[in-house]
Amino acid sequence: MSKNHEFYWRRLHSLLGVIPVGLFLVFHLSLNFTATGGEDNYNNSIGIMEYVPHYLLLIVEWIVIYIPILFHGLYGLYIAFTATPNLNRFGTFRNWMFVLQRFTGVFLVIFIAWHIFQTRIQKALGADVDFNMMEEIVSNPFMLAFYIVGIISATFHLANGLWSFLVSWGITQSSSAQKVATYVTMIFFVLLSIVGVAAILAFV
Repeated sequence: MSKNHEFYWRRLHSLLGVIPVGLFLVFHLSLNFTATGGEDNYNNSIGIMEYVPHYLLLIVEWIVIYIPILFHGLYGLYIAFTATPNLNRFGTFRNWMFVLQRFTGVFLVIFIAWHIFQTRIQKALGADVDFNMMEEIVSNPFMLAFYIVGIISATFHLANGLWSFLVSWGITQSSSAQKVATYVTMIFFVLLSIVGVAAILAFV
């Protein structure tokens, strides 16, 4: 891959990670958080989607969710397995963030594929995606732990990816701006993680 093409592919990868994938993650976790208000509250919240015409929902899902996630995930795997971190030589905070970004990215490919299989594919086969489905999934302690790790991996990947996005797109150029961005994105990571974990524990 030429340097020119790689530059633009990485820019697209970064952009899609924030818009629409990152926005969808925030929406998805916020919707799941309604489960903390009880079974009826959650079912009523996700039931709104039933009013959207099926063909329109499919188009939106593929254009806004599946295709961007597929590209971001596959190109992310390419980046992860061709990257050369210098942890032994430069044990800096940012180097560790670099490694964790790649590690969580690889894990999320597995986690998201499994989550889609357990929910969207099961719905296509006739199952109801509701409170009871999620309650049954996380009744297995292994699956509960798997989902918690997956949620925290996703929130970290988004928060740290947002920091990288701000740098690569020239929004935070100075070291002081990047330091402020680090604090802001890490606070965002903690808050979104609390929302996500509280949501999954509501099904227990």
